[in-house]
Amino acid sequence: MSRRAGGLPCWARFVLESRLNWLLLLVPLSLLLDLLRAPSTLVFAVSALAIIPLAELIGRTTEQLANRVGPGLGGFLNATFGNATELIISLFALRQGLVTVVQAGISGSIIGNILLSLGLAMFLGGWGREKQIFSRTRAGANAALLFLATVALVMPAVFDLAVAGTLAPRTPGELPIGFLVSIVLLGTYTASLLFSLRTHRSVFQVVAIEPQERQLSLRESASLLLVVTVVTAVEAELLVSTISTAAAALGISELFTGVIVIGTIGNAAEYYSALSMARKDRMELAMNIAAGSATQIALFVAPLLVLVSFAIRQPLSLVFSIFEVAGVTLSVLAFAIVSLDGESTWFEGVELVAVYLVLAIVLFFVPGG
Repeated sequence: MSRRAGGLPCWARFVLESRLNWLLLLVPLSLLLDLLRAPSTLVFAVSALAIIPLAELIGRTTEQLANRVGPGLGGFLNATFGNATELIISLFALRQGLVTVVQAGISGSIIGNILLSLGLAMFLGGWGREKQIFSRTRAGANAALLFLATVALVMPAVFDLAVAGTLAPRTPGELPIGFLVSIVLLGTYTASLLFSLRTHRSVFQVVAIEPQERQLSLRESASLLLVVTVVTAVEAELLVSTISTAAAALGISELFTGVIVIGTIGNAAEYYSALSMARKDRMELAMNIAAGSATQIALFVAPLLVLVSFAIRQPLSLVFSIFEVAGVTLSVLAFAIVSLDGESTWFEGVELVAVYLVLAIVLFFVPGG
């Protein structure tokens, strides 16, 4: 039975206790703007902001559900649903044939989590402190997984360059390569879950983010997760349906839109959580949120989208543009440099954000629609 306090059901108080909950008002506003046929740029902006609290709510609700089903299944739920928002947005974009946006969103999520999210977390957490400490073992495991993701992005591109002399899509053999590489990535992701949640759980176990003042029941958690996921899907469809028009109106390319805009929107909730934890001197959790999200995108979301794309007859390859390949590679290199010593300072955060800004500036001037 739902517990009541202050006249509201427990699930309602759970929804409203987040600092981002005021952005939920943008959900009905976006629907109204779409109904009134408002300018696409406005609908795009409002729906993009509306997705931020929904993504955060999916994460918190998944955490509640995980608390009810036990550590094994709970860890799997947290790992799998951690990037549900990005997956939903990408599926709608893929269905509309926006392959460039989907690929850019994948690379943008990896780059943004490694550089922008972690960089801001290190800066805010380290300001006023000599340094912050986190697990070198976890950082090394994340760096190794991200290196694998880099290999998965680089090698199909190398194949295209060697066979066709360009990164043009649909080179013979390209799609089978992407399909097979995706199976390898999903297999590695499964092994990483077994490693972190079972065989080496004591090494990777992290204290809960916050003590839960309100605990939802299993039924409440599952029901709320279903409702929020459906609402997120509605907002994602609005967002995707206006991407091309909004990008053209703003004078930016689909590459920049995917890497910077979609990559940031889909991960905004993780950014907020990472920054909040780092500021509380819980850099271990901030590192886990930022790097963990990047590895999930690379090893779970990206290969899953490739496999799903074949089912819906919108084949998605793993051949990314040279800018995306370079961006991901340099991001992973920067992550390894600043994290493998197991400690961080505010200046290292500045360095990561600076790398992100350089990449964003270059992508902004990339031509193309």
